[in-house]
Amino acid sequence: MADPFLYHTGDRSGYGCLGHEVQIEHIKAYVCRPSFFTDKAVIVIHDIFGWMFPDIRYIVDLIAGHGYITICPDFFKGTDPWKTTDHWADFADWMKHHDPTKVDKEADVVLKYLKEQCDAKKIGIVGFSWGGMAVHHLMLKNPQLTAGVSLYGIIRDSEERYNLLNPTFFIFGEKDHTISYDQVSCCTGNKLKQYCKVEYKIKVYPGQVHGFAQLKPEDMKPADKPYIEEARKDMIDWIKMFV
Repeated sequence: MADPFLYHTGDRSGYGCLGHEVQIEHIKAYVCRPSFFTDKAVIVIHDIFGWMFPDIRYIVDLIAGHGYITICPDFFKGTDPWKTTDHWADFADWMKHHDPTKVDKEADVVLKYLKEQCDAKKIGIVGFSWGGMAVHHLMLKNPQLTAGVSLYGIIRDSEERYNLLNPTFFIFGEKDHTISYDQVSCCTGNKLKQYCKVEYKIKVYPGQVHGFAQLKPEDMKPADKPYIEEARKDMIDWIKMFV
C-alpha cells in the first residue's frame, strides 16, 4: 500500500517547544500562550502522528505567536499514534480505532477548559490531515467554534457534510494523492455553493503534497517554501478574520 501521508516524517530535526503540557480531565494537551493577555484561543488537532510530533507543536507555537492561547490535545486519549515504522497494510484497521468523527467528547472537554481556566471568549480550530477531517466534522456539529481551518482533510461519506455552522477554510495540495482535485470539487466546492449558509473558502496550493503546510523551516524544500508560507499566512489570516 502506498504511503498515504507522503511527506518526510522520519528523522525530524529537534525542536525546543515554547509551551508546556497539561492534564485536562482524561486527556493530556500541549499549550502555548502569547506573552500578553488574550481572550482568544485556537485548538489544533494533530494528524495521525499524534500530539507529541514536533511539527504539530511547532504549529501550536506559531499560532500562539500571533496572539492566541493555542492548545493541541491528545485526541488519541493515550493510545498509540501511527508510527513511521508501522505497516501501511494495517492502516485501515488502525483507523477503525481512531475515528476522526469521534472527537466530540474531547472537544467539549477542551472548550470547557479554555473558557473556564483560560477565560477564552472566542475559540477557533485548526486541523491537519486526520485532524482536518476532525475539524470538518466539528464545524458541522459544534457551534461554539467560531471558525475552522481544515488542512488536507475532509469528511467524504456524510450527506450532512455541507451544512457548516461557522466559517471554514479548506486547504489542499495540488499533488495530494489522498485527495484528488476531483474529490475536492465533488466533496466540497460544488455542493458547498448549493447548501452552505456561512462563509467558506477552498484553496489548492500548486505542486504541494499531503502534509506540506506543517513542516518546520529546516525541513522545507526551497521550491516548496513559498507555498508553505502562503498556506500558513492564509490559515492565520482566516483565524484573525473570525476569531
